[in-house]
Amino acid sequence: MCKVGIPKEIKNNESRVGMTPAGVAELTRRGHEVLVQHTAGEGSGFSDDDYVKAGATILPAIEDVYREAEMIVKVKEPIEPEYALVRKGQLLFTYFHFACEKELTDAMLKSGAVCLAYETVQLPNGSLPLLQPMSEVAGRMATLNGAYYLQKTKGGKGKLISGVPGVSPARVLVLGGGVVGEAAARMAAGMGAEVTITDVSLPRLRQLDLETPANVHTLYSSEHNIRKQLPQVDIVIGSVLVPGDKTPHLITRDMLKLMEPGTVLVDVAIDQGGCFETSRPTTHSQPVYTEEGIVHYCVANIPGAVPNTSTLALTNATLSYAVALADKGWRQACNDDPALAKGLNIVEGKVVYKAVADVFGLPFHDLSL
Repeated sequence: MCKVGIPKEIKNNESRVGMTPAGVAELTRRGHEVLVQHTAGEGSGFSDDDYVKAGATILPAIEDVYREAEMIVKVKEPIEPEYALVRKGQLLFTYFHFACEKELTDAMLKSGAVCLAYETVQLPNGSLPLLQPMSEVAGRMATLNGAYYLQKTKGGKGKLISGVPGVSPARVLVLGGGVVGEAAARMAAGMGAEVTITDVSLPRLRQLDLETPANVHTLYSSEHNIRKQLPQVDIVIGSVLVPGDKTPHLITRDMLKLMEPGTVLVDVAIDQGGCFETSRPTTHSQPVYTEEGIVHYCVANIPGAVPNTSTLALTNATLSYAVALADKGWRQACNDDPALAKGLNIVEGKVVYKAVADVFGLPFHDLSL
């Protein structure tokens, strides 16, 4: 039996929860004890009573959950008030994005915990199954937020993304043709915008060209091509991802001068450091700032704005892995599943994910050896 803890998220305006009552029911059915913090699921539409009916035990405080649980299932990385609660040998299964958080990395190394990151679990075909559902949400939300902040009253150009008969629609540039980029492009196209999506993979561009609507155009990603697009775009959505590593800056500060004032930049890659040089993390309570006349939306937990949808989608993806970890323990589960093993980033005081070690110049320990 494993004691699985579901604490309440305490990051700014983060209303998602690590597991739905349906997920809890699956764990308790298999003989595991699930400890849920009081009101942890409230923001996502799940009451304490829903969890009790699924077999969970409700604990009053976050300290109780961390103290009792052997395995913590969360949504976002622990933040500073939680650092001291994480203990040696405890398994944390959540999004971490270590490469842009030195303080978090140091704290988890010091804790001696086992940190298994959703975002680096990777299947043999290169896909990221635990990042995909939130990427699909974030991509759609990126377009919705970009359209919202294009309003003049919000600092934008005062354009309607769809246009109207006789008036051209907005132009949207999507950087990166992965899951986020495709979701953003499809949403923008559905709203009537003129969309350009870039990528460095020609096979991916061919696939997007075949599978997306007629108002989505593909473009090979290069600095030259991006610079040519910037004077005419209204919204730029940055959706570039290098798994586990910092994101490269595709738009530098000097490139802001190429854009018209009121252009909106939406940086979905902010969790990994951001793909615009002028990006800095924002929150749902203060989502935007203006830099050199350009509106920047850089919320680090975009799917947190739609917690019911996001929590359901996330548990759909994570549950089978959480069950394996609870049933077998992290060592055996990772031995049995190479995709899950790639999620290990920090193990008992050692960095075991090379990209994280490289970013901070820390020793890398290869678990396969």
